[in-house]
Amino acid sequence: MCKSEKALELLAPAGDLDKLKVAIRFGADAVYLAGENFGLRARAGNFNIEQLREARRLTSEAGVKIYLTLNASLRAAEFDALEESLEELKPLDLDAYIVADAGVLATIVRVDPQRVIHMSTQANTCNPATGGFWQQAGASRINLARELSLADISAFQSVPQLELEAFVHGAMCVAHSGRCLISTALVGRSANRGDCAQPCRWNYSLVEEKRPGQSMAVEEDERGTYLFNSRDLCLVEQLAALADAGVSSFKIEGRMKGIYYVAVVTDVYRQVIDRLLAGDRQIDPRWRQELDSVSHRPYDTGFLFDNADPKIHAADTHYLRTHDFVGLVCRDENGLYVEGRNRFFAGDELELLGPQMRRAIIRVNGLRDLKDHPLSAAQPNSRVRLDQLPEWVTVGDMLRRKIS
Repeated sequence: MCKSEKALELLAPAGDLDKLKVAIRFGADAVYLAGENFGLRARAGNFNIEQLREARRLTSEAGVKIYLTLNASLRAAEFDALEESLEELKPLDLDAYIVADAGVLATIVRVDPQRVIHMSTQANTCNPATGGFWQQAGASRINLARELSLADISAFQSVPQLELEAFVHGAMCVAHSGRCLISTALVGRSANRGDCAQPCRWNYSLVEEKRPGQSMAVEEDERGTYLFNSRDLCLVEQLAALADAGVSSFKIEGRMKGIYYVAVVTDVYRQVIDRLLAGDRQIDPRWRQELDSVSHRPYDTGFLFDNADPKIHAADTHYLRTHDFVGLVCRDENGLYVEGRNRFFAGDELELLGPQMRRAIIRVNGLRDLKDHPLSAAQPNSRVRLDQLPEWVTVGDMLRRKIS
């Protein structure tokens, strides 16, 4: 058996319950999410305790694992609250906690010694010696630092029984493994405590001390200058190489992204992994075409091939996409309807998409509201019925329109 044929996991983001349901439907083996405290996406939807119970129910029914992020950097005064949270979480039987702080890890080992622990990329694990240290401290898996090459990753196979997880898609950070201080310095919002303002995406110019108010571009396109703005990571064509290097969990970034992003990206990587498990390493050009359909910055492979420059100063850093997400298929007592997300019109040509790369082009021959009144257009947040939907369409399928 080649290394790629062992168990491989697709780990998808679940910023809220809706995104969790989409991740499950489009093929995730596991999801990661945060409670109301101690995660690194304070402005995502996140989950209160009742929502976590519902998330546990949904994932259990689907045979999907659920990992809770507790990867913020804590202060001394917060550990009592952490212990209270850990006690409250015990009955939920979550599959693992994701941590970065050694003190948080030690607290979990003491309060809930049976809990599985994974180390976050925020732990900056760059070498097998550090991986072995975390394993001895109680962690069974590490999310590798994003700065590693394939050779660096392969070296971790010297640590027996240590599971390796790696980000394979999504936003990259200007800072080493995401441990950035720019947001704190500029606006007082700490990236290491879950409240990043993403100042690396802002437009910057240079001002000389003796000429205040006279800004000069350092490097710009027609939209401005973005000194820190990284490209997005896309390793859809490198999963086999990562599996050979010992990675068994492929992680998608994006708890702040929308349901269309979660659906498309999860769907694509599901297909890649299923092919690998079947022993097929052939690259399908549709994978990149699908990933191009979602909003993203230009894609790059980061440091995977010993690349000293992960395109932080890429010439083209604005968001790209080939399609607009226009509607979500839902159901009421009278049948299927579409919940509008962007405007579309009677006569438009749209594409339906569902799990397992199920795609079909349809023409909107007619639109009606839920009271059966004819419409010329569907507005965002409206609920409309479409004439002549294909028979295979089901709740949770999506509609998109190609951008001309």
